[in-house]
Amino acid sequence: NAKYMDIVFLCIVIFVFLLAIFDLSVGVSNDAVNFLNSAIGAKAARFRTIIIVAAVGVFMGAAMSNGMMDIARHGIFRPEHFSFYELTCIFMAVMVTDIILLDVFNTLGMPTSTTVSMVFELLGATFALSLVKISADAGALTFTDLLNTEKALSVILGIFLSVAIAFFFGTVVQYVSRLLFTFNYQSRLRWKAGLFGGVAITSIIYFLLIKGLRNLTLMTPEVNEWIHAHTLLIVGGCLVFFTVLMQLLHWCHVNVFKVIVLSGTFALAMAFAGNDLVNFIGVPLAGYSSFMDYTASGATSPHDFMMTSLNEPARTPIVFLIGAGVIMVASLTLSKKAYRVVKTSVDLARQDSGEEMFGSSRMARTLVRIFLGISARVVSITPGCVRRWVNRRFRPEGATLPEGAAFDLVRASVNLVLSGLLIAVGTSLKLPLSTTYVTFMVAMGTSLADRAWGRESAVFRITGVLSVIGGWFITAGVAFIGAGIIVSLLFFGGKAVLLIAAAIAIAVLLYNNLHNCDKDQKQGDDPLFHTILACNDRYQVWQLLRQHMAATQGNCLSNFMQSYGRITDGFIDEDIRTLRRTERTLNDQKDRLKANRRKETLCLRRTHPDLALENSTWFHLSANSQLNILYSLRRMSEICREHVDNNFTPLPAEAALRFRPLRNRVEELFEAGSDIIREGRLERAGELRAACDDVKDRLGIESKDLLLHIQRDEPGNNMTVDYVYLNLLQETSEMVSQLRHLLRADRHLFSPSKALAESGENR
Repeated sequence: NAKYMDIVFLCIVIFVFLLAIFDLSVGVSNDAVNFLNSAIGAKAARFRTIIIVAAVGVFMGAAMSNGMMDIARHGIFRPEHFSFYELTCIFMAVMVTDIILLDVFNTLGMPTSTTVSMVFELLGATFALSLVKISADAGALTFTDLLNTEKALSVILGIFLSVAIAFFFGTVVQYVSRLLFTFNYQSRLRWKAGLFGGVAITSIIYFLLIKGLRNLTLMTPEVNEWIHAHTLLIVGGCLVFFTVLMQLLHWCHVNVFKVIVLSGTFALAMAFAGNDLVNFIGVPLAGYSSFMDYTASGATSPHDFMMTSLNEPARTPIVFLIGAGVIMVASLTLSKKAYRVVKTSVDLARQDSGEEMFGSSRMARTLVRIFLGISARVVSITPGCVRRWVNRRFRPEGATLPEGAAFDLVRASVNLVLSGLLIAVGTSLKLPLSTTYVTFMVAMGTSLADRAWGRESAVFRITGVLSVIGGWFITAGVAFIGAGIIVSLLFFGGKAVLLIAAAIAIAVLLYNNLHNCDKDQKQGDDPLFHTILACNDRYQVWQLLRQHMAATQGNCLSNFMQSYGRITDGFIDEDIRTLRRTERTLNDQKDRLKANRRKETLCLRRTHPDLALENSTWFHLSANSQLNILYSLRRMSEICREHVDNNFTPLPAEAALRFRPLRNRVEELFEAGSDIIREGRLERAGELRAACDDVKDRLGIESKDLLLHIQRDEPGNNMTVDYVYLNLLQETSEMVSQLRHLLRADRHLFSPSKALAESGENR
């Protein structure tokens, strides 16, 4: 029986290590935003070069880490009061919760904190078992005997400190940097390049000494003590040396800002791997150490063997560290979810307008309104000469970004240098600043200072920031509750539940990844849009844009046709579930339609000015027609859903009999319009517009007959359903009118362009 138990616990330890591999993968995918977003957003180098620099930093940080995993061994709980079986349940619950939680956040493209997730999972699992032990021991133990709450409180404090401090300093430092360099910084680097580069590289070195290197094997206590005693000397020497070096590099036509960005990327990647490795393999290693101590002790019962040995510090074998480094590098280079998380931060910080990832929220609208009022007040009391000088410094005329860059190298440098400096200072002052929170909020503060959040995008950007910050707090709550529930099931369920939990964790993980692979394949990444953005021929951009518009408009009309059919069927058949589902679908279609319009407007700006001038009016008329069709559908959907939801009188059978042929004819019009636009057969647009006029006349006759019916006020007439039916007819007529306008606009949009023909003659 003892051998059987040993085999069971060995299998559990092995399974926890397997989960750790997945945890390393999803954890790196999420934390990649810490060190990749600035270099990728500014196009500081080729994407492959950035990944190589980050991968080298990650591997060196992981392989040279001294593996001090004390937080997972005794940082949250007091191991001397827990048995081997109880800690096995805790470790198992933490890993299962962590892997699912981080994978969900990665799938959503939301950055979160691996430190917060691990600490609160340990805290939640330990808290749940502590309740059991306190009730069983009748007050012999207290929470202070079982829990170490100081670490959890420091993490909570770190959330507030990181968000506020990083955002404030990011805004201030970037504002000063932009005043110093302006957007056209290339022409203003005569002597500034050396000084700025010296300060930046010195800050990065300081960050590495204080945060990135202190836990590596080469940093003995003696070396750490010497560095601490001679910090000012080291910083001063580095400042002088790197200032001279950066100035020389600038004179040799080396882009100093690229050197800064790549150095900062390497430093943050190395510090992340060296310090946050405990978040991924600390719990499995603590479980492995517990199992080795239990088997070596010769104890017969896992319930009686207390884990006092975990109070001792342990060093991780180099094999585990190198293996962790290899897995982290592989995840960084291969994970699509890492790119999704990086894209979230880059899009929220980009300088230009374009497709916004987040919608609008009441909180964001309120904040924008408040700060617009404050800004107006500040501007009103600022002298005019100061306002004009500041506006000149922030004027982007003459400044160019690399192809596909979201912001320039000045901002990328400030992001990395300031993030590292704040983390280093916070560490030296014993302030628990989170790497994830600092890097993200610095990026948001610098984008605000750079006026990247304009009137047209501020609400969407702030909604995104609030969503990310809210996700951080949700992480703590979900981790605490989830780990507590799982550990309770494991503790009371015994070995059977341990095995079932392992199977469920694997099933959920596989399903989540396969489901999202399918979802990504279905949604696609709009490759044609990215092809347009990458195209440098402004005439070719117009040709590609027409293909994009034809595809999106054809799909749009097909979706409108399906929604119209569901609305009318739901109203006639009193199917409330179909009406509710269609109402949600229409909201999704609105978001998709607006996203397409933003994309295509961005592409239209990239076309030749002659083409844009010739086609701009028809482009916007076409987009407005689609939006008006959607609004008609939403209006009829709302009134039909409300009527059916209230169980009012249904549409009379004779009215439904008259309406169905009209409804079918409208669907045929939209189907034909979709085919015409997709296939580019706009010569048939005139014929279809004539058919639209005929349907409008028939709808008008039906509406007139219905109004006469309402006016007669005959017995049995039901005003409520009559007015809903009248609304349905009027909105259907409006949809057909907008289809006519769309076809007219597209006939001009997709016809041979005069400007394009002239360009062909001149080239």
